[in-house]
Amino acid sequence: MFTRRTFLKASTLITAGSIINPVNFFAQKDKKVRNNSNNRMSLSFRSFDAVLKHPFTVSGNTRTTTAIVLTEIAYEGVIGYGEASMPPYLGESQASVMAFLEKVNLKQFANPFEIEDILSYVDSIAINNTAAKASIDIALHDLVGKLMGQPLHALWGYSAAKVPVTSFTIGIDTEDSVRQKTIETSPFKVIKVKLGVDEITDKMMINTVRSVTQKPIRVDANQGWKDKNYALKMIEWLAERNVEFVEQPMPKHNLDDMAWLTEKSPLPTFADESCQRLEDVTRLKGVFSGINIKLMKCTGLHEANKMITVAKACDLKLMIGCMTETSCAISAAAQLSPLMQYADLDGNLLINNDIFSGAKLVDGKVMLNNEPGIGVRKIE
Repeated sequence: MFTRRTFLKASTLITAGSIINPVNFFAQKDKKVRNNSNNRMSLSFRSFDAVLKHPFTVSGNTRTTTAIVLTEIAYEGVIGYGEASMPPYLGESQASVMAFLEKVNLKQFANPFEIEDILSYVDSIAINNTAAKASIDIALHDLVGKLMGQPLHALWGYSAAKVPVTSFTIGIDTEDSVRQKTIETSPFKVIKVKLGVDEITDKMMINTVRSVTQKPIRVDANQGWKDKNYALKMIEWLAERNVEFVEQPMPKHNLDDMAWLTEKSPLPTFADESCQRLEDVTRLKGVFSGINIKLMKCTGLHEANKMITVAKACDLKLMIGCMTETSCAISAAAQLSPLMQYADLDGNLLINNDIFSGAKLVDGKVMLNNEPGIGVRKIE
């Protein structure tokens, strides 16, 4: 039977909301989910390569694929899906993720609702490995949502009607390619443009996009501008071209210059590489205008919810972002989008071999569905 202690363990899932109809849920699920020695979770995983539709270039690297590890957590016939996506800058690989996952023993936990305990244990196994940890967090939340028969956003009390429009990313490329990619953004209301190479290339990127469309632009310099005066000069130029904000203009550890830049900038600034986990949020108050939360950086949904609470207390604007991911991780991140001012959830739309069906793009927004958990189904 569920005890008061078990109820409180289950409630750690809902750091910012409340369980829908908890009495009915526990009455219906009491026979299904019990804290006894016969019920154990099992973790399985495999590698997967996400193939990009176009070569993707940012300040520092170009790639045509993104390494991914897919996870599953099974419990009494119910399966939760998760994912680790590993762009080069995270410092993880399929080998390192799978080596980490080999160390995870979920069978020591009889109750999947013990989310705080389970994820604290996972986090303690080794430092870093944030994408590997996120793959477990996502699968665990998906499992719990399925056991409860509700989508996560509903369990947290987040309104699907409040999701913001999402941007579509154009990587650094030739003028002709940028023009063609801009034409392909017709389903989107906002475009995100990667900058950070040099002044000629950066201005070519913006001018080429503007030759095709006057849609709002969001800029991500990926730490590419090293001098604060040059960064300010570029932002002032961008402000005249219907740009909404600039993400991570300067190197992630250069917070003094970044605070100076934010104070003088005519556009909001957002931290990406400078904001990895919960511990980073408070030190960025006054340094950036807002933060970009990504599940692969912060170890998943559980910590992301905590980051949202702290960011609001610090008066920081909120954006939910992504890596190049399948619809699994995108749909997981989308569960948080009703709390965000901005969204950048196009990672699944940049690949041509997605093996999940989940949250869909509708009128420029990644719309949440009513499927339980993170709202995805495997289609392979």
